[in-house]
Amino acid sequence: MNITILGAGAYALALTEMFKRGNNNVTIWTKIQSEYDMLIKERKNKRALPGYVIDDSVKFTMSMEEAVKGANIVVIAIPVKFARETIRELKKFYKKNQHICIASKGIEQDSLLFVSNIVRKIIRTKKVGVISGGTFAVDMVLGVPVALTLATKNIGTAKVIKKALENDVLKLELSKDIFGVEMYGAIKNVIAIASGMIDGMNYPESTKCMFITKALNDVMNLIYDFGGNKKTILTYAGIGDLLLTCTSPKSRNYTLGKMFGEGVNRDIIQEYINNTTIEGLYTLESIHNLVRSDNKKVDIIETIYNIIYKNDDVDKLREYLVKKQITRN
Repeated sequence: MNITILGAGAYALALTEMFKRGNNNVTIWTKIQSEYDMLIKERKNKRALPGYVIDDSVKFTMSMEEAVKGANIVVIAIPVKFARETIRELKKFYKKNQHICIASKGIEQDSLLFVSNIVRKIIRTKKVGVISGGTFAVDMVLGVPVALTLATKNIGTAKVIKKALENDVLKLELSKDIFGVEMYGAIKNVIAIASGMIDGMNYPESTKCMFITKALNDVMNLIYDFGGNKKTILTYAGIGDLLLTCTSPKSRNYTLGKMFGEGVNRDIIQEYINNTTIEGLYTLESIHNLVRSDNKKVDIIETIYNIIYKNDDVDKLREYLVKKQITRN
């Protein structure tokens, strides 16, 4: 099949490797001139995924028209804050027989929409799938066994994406809970920030276990309240992704939280934020506003938001842990 990947960051490159393992033709699109120049000259993105060399058969382009022409699947793998403008550009050249696979995780701040909602609103297609799960880009390119959840309500889209993306090392499980998969994919980055704080404060594993359990319960109830499926927590996109992101120093969100927990000077933290893509920060504001807009309150979201944006002491996390028992709906 012909696969177009919009984006040239770490995850976009990891997906390139996965699609190539399935013997597909892959084209990578980027609108960033310096990124394109590096891809052409060195066949790598040293900033995003150092050491990974892209297969010689992969094509690069800055033209959306060229990228999309003849594609069976268009993969959206860019930061959520750039999704809308990219989808508008995609619409100009999109054909009705093309399937869209969303790999971007997060919620748009102004509209409080997920990327699948933006796609359906602008392009008006039902051929949309969302992939998410506990996989770091740096691990995917190693050729080790990994797994993702593919969420879609379109049977044809499920078959096409699964056939193209699944290979000898990557396995896909299917789900119809698009909202739940996208919410877990977004909110796990926020929870990972708090998990990093826990480690930065030198709490032992027992406390971290308590935190992750309480946070999972809060998130599961939130997703259920918004109409998602509680069982999605048991998928690769649910507990799989959250456990990976909350326990690994490879996670930029976890690393940021650990800096807060260790009491690193806020100016140094801000410098790290300025030089690193940390989706959890963008998502934190979006989810906080989404919950508030529905007159709900999720303690873990409120706690992290106040620590980061209202300069509450990081010890507020301890209060979150001990102030109430888990409730099950």
